Amino acid sequence: MRSFIHHSNTTKIIINMLTLIALIFSVGLSVSYGTTNIDFKTVWQAVFQFDPEVTSHHVIQELRLPRAVSAAFVGAFLAVSGAIMQGMTRNPLASPSIMGVTDGAAFALVLMMAFVPGVTGAGMIGSSFIGAGLAVALVFMVGSLSASGLTPVKLALAGVAIGTMLRSISSIISLHFNLEKEMGFWLAGGLDGTSWNSVQILVIAGGIGLLVALSIAKSITVLSLGEDIATGLGQNNMLIKVLGIVSILILTGAAVAVAGAVGFVGLIVPHIARFIIGTDYRWIIPTSILFGALLLVLSDLVSRLVNAPFETPVGAITSLIGVPFFLYLARGSGGGKS
Repeated sequence: MRSFIHHSNTTKIIINMLTLIALIFSVGLSVSYGTTNIDFKTVWQAVFQFDPEVTSHHVIQELRLPRAVSAAFVGAFLAVSGAIMQGMTRNPLASPSIMGVTDGAAFALVLMMAFVPGVTGAGMIGSSFIGAGLAVALVFMVGSLSASGLTPVKLALAGVAIGTMLRSISSIISLHFNLEKEMGFWLAGGLDGTSWNSVQILVIAGGIGLLVALSIAKSITVLSLGEDIATGLGQNNMLIKVLGIVSILILTGAAVAVAGAVGFVGLIVPHIARFIIGTDYRWIIPTSILFGALLLVLSDLVSRLVNAPFETPVGAITSLIGVPFFLYLARGSGGGKS
């Protein structure tokens, strides 16, 4: 999906500001609506004039607000990861879910739950990073086996294959160790178990991962033009790729550790950002942060309302949007070289 709109920097700033306002409003909606609806006035008072004697204030502060904030962070992380992957590989189908990265992280988490049941939160985060890295390595290794080399579709197919394999192994492990409930959460994706501790993990991971992503944004723009062009301009492509992979693993690992394997956010959002903002990753990455956060906050809200009082996994909501989008992109990409 190419950008057919050319905006000045001022217009891009206005677009991002409007998206930020929409995000703040969507967080307010997410906090207000649930099993029991709470009016905006009460939400405002719970945030800025907290009264420990009011039950609804505790519900907002301890349950709904950390959930909404976590959804925003997770959506932003997955969107930025997808943007970096698409820019580095020049593959419009690249995303953490399509490339098996989220399944790799979830696989490592299931292993930890099965064999190290008393693992700390930091251990879970670390294992998800390792699992995501394992998936990336396997996908590129399998995708490179073809004599004709990597193409966008082959890379995506390798990602789907590796992701399915890791998911199947995870299912076997969960059945053997009676982890079906926990496994169901990680694979379906959900935010019902989030807390302020989750937000703290996401803030730390985001501080590192997003800083790395933003620092290489200009270089990703050059790399997306082609490795030969980037090399000709004196860019150290290997260093940029290593930094990009580090950012992807940190952001995706943290997102999966908190919310499970939420799919397609990293596929959809970068294309929308690129279409609206243009091809400069110095703009694509900040815009992806805002659009990714907005998409997942709204998806989480829909997941709670579509079958109330029961919750639908948020991953199911993003998949309903993402699968048709993926098929459209796959059809447009054909078998062209990446």
